[in-house]
Amino acid sequence: MHILSLNAGSATLKFGIFDPVSATPLMEATIERPAVDVAAFDEIERRLRDAGMPAIDAVGHRVAHGGPRLSEAVLVDADTEREIDQAAPLAPQHNPVALAGIRLARERWPGLPQVAVFDTAFHAGMPEQASLYAVPQAWRDAGVRRYGFHGLSHRHVLEAVSGALERAPEDLRIVSCHLGNGASVCAIDRGRSIDTSMGMTALEGLVMGTRSGDLDPGVPAFVARTLGLDPAQIEAALYHDSGLKALSGIGPDLREIEARARQGHAGAQTALQVHAYRVRKYIGAYAAAMGGCDAVAFTGGAGENSAALRRRILEGLEFLGVRLDEDRNESFGASGAAVAELQAPRSQVAVLAVRSREQWVIARETAAMLRHAEHPASRQDFSMPVAISAHHVHLTQAAVETLFGAGHALRVLQPLSQPGFFAAEETVSVIGERGRIERVRVVGPCRAANQIEVSRTEAIRLGIEAPLRLSGDLAGSAEVTLAGPAGTLRSTGLIVARRHLHLTSADARRLGVGDRGEIEVALDTPRGTVLRHVALRVDDGAALELHLDTDEANAAGLQGAGEGVLQRSECTARVCAEAEHQNHALLHAH
Repeated sequence: MHILSLNAGSATLKFGIFDPVSATPLMEATIERPAVDVAAFDEIERRLRDAGMPAIDAVGHRVAHGGPRLSEAVLVDADTEREIDQAAPLAPQHNPVALAGIRLARERWPGLPQVAVFDTAFHAGMPEQASLYAVPQAWRDAGVRRYGFHGLSHRHVLEAVSGALERAPEDLRIVSCHLGNGASVCAIDRGRSIDTSMGMTALEGLVMGTRSGDLDPGVPAFVARTLGLDPAQIEAALYHDSGLKALSGIGPDLREIEARARQGHAGAQTALQVHAYRVRKYIGAYAAAMGGCDAVAFTGGAGENSAALRRRILEGLEFLGVRLDEDRNESFGASGAAVAELQAPRSQVAVLAVRSREQWVIARETAAMLRHAEHPASRQDFSMPVAISAHHVHLTQAAVETLFGAGHALRVLQPLSQPGFFAAEETVSVIGERGRIERVRVVGPCRAANQIEVSRTEAIRLGIEAPLRLSGDLAGSAEVTLAGPAGTLRSTGLIVARRHLHLTSADARRLGVGDRGEIEVALDTPRGTVLRHVALRVDDGAALELHLDTDEANAAGLQGAGEGVLQRSECTARVCAEAEHQNHALLHAH
């Protein structure tokens, strides 16, 4: 299969031909500042023909904004075009251009499947504390919230950094900086976007080429009253006449601004200072939001190509443990490497430059969507039990003896559904800053580290901010006091467990998924809940089972047997939600 990837941006039309089996493009090219029209598509066909490219089998389109309804790649039809058009006011520089490209491509290649891939999709699972604006409910009901952009680029940064550092995505806290004519910073906490600088539209956040970035919400009303501008004029000024262009008095091109700054141009120097300061501020804020930072990564046209910009941004971040190697930083542009580490040997935080591969991500997502469309029925009868897991603790043998007495061994109360695990007779009290939870069941056998799992509601009751983690991911976890009949101990290891699905490698092959991936599960309950970011734990010693905590089960209205739909871009499957409502002393272990 050969996929034509189209990326109609605010200043360029990028395209490429990809074989999804290989990560190597057959061809990539850019048409500078095009009008997305018939002539642009004539140019694409001419270049493909001159390069001897094979016939294309599908077209993938990058769309900046999916609005409130489109949060994953979809086959393009009239309904999809309508949704993209309705989201155009949220991305006025991007969605109309992308929609024009989609319509022209459907006319040019009417027999080929067309897939829309959304920049907002990567951020769809942001927590409410990051995605909500403090505005009236009626506004929020109308779709006013933070969506985020550059998701394809930030997703690639996650994969590239993980590969370069040889660390799993869920072990990394990354600040990803996509810097170009449009720019954004993303906090990627253990594989998920938890915050990003752009909001409902592509105006929020960093100072960009022609866009203002963060702005006091009172400014538009002020200039309307004092300068007599109407909403359309204000919006046009904020999108097209602000940012680096306005501050420098030169234009939006960073290369020209840097050259003029070296010549002493005051406006250019000011523009660079403000731009770097805004990026640096977001890096510090997102390191705080994630409770630390393992890597800072730069991508996008400016992020990849300007060593001076990277150096300017990182100055002053030594307090985070960031130290740049000047030689590595200067040599990246000429190295031709896809990704490179730029930090000094003593740096506590990795610094990387990553070549943007948005075209490849578009092609890959397109191929995945087409695989699902071709084989939707093969996974529609996949059923599984759903276990509701109450609070519980896993203990080391040393902790067992501290809490229950020297030489004490856990006693089996009842085997659990996951092979080898059991609910023990023993219980402990979990004591936090403001409250405590009594009779919390111990789950055996003993482990190498203590782990205490509670729901978010219970963490609030304890007065502790517990991180959302997969079992075993305890770095930076919260600390509590455990009390038993023979003693007490202070221990880290308090987490809110991520919802997850245990499955065997045979199950994974049937679904076309892998370990540490994610799926969506739609539960057929009275509330019709869709569970996003369900983590996959593949282990041939496990029993097939979906694990939810009590907060999630209650929110879904999950009671007794029910049905749901397992959803992700590569697969769709039926789920039998056989909720096992045991009392809070018995539970399903991780």
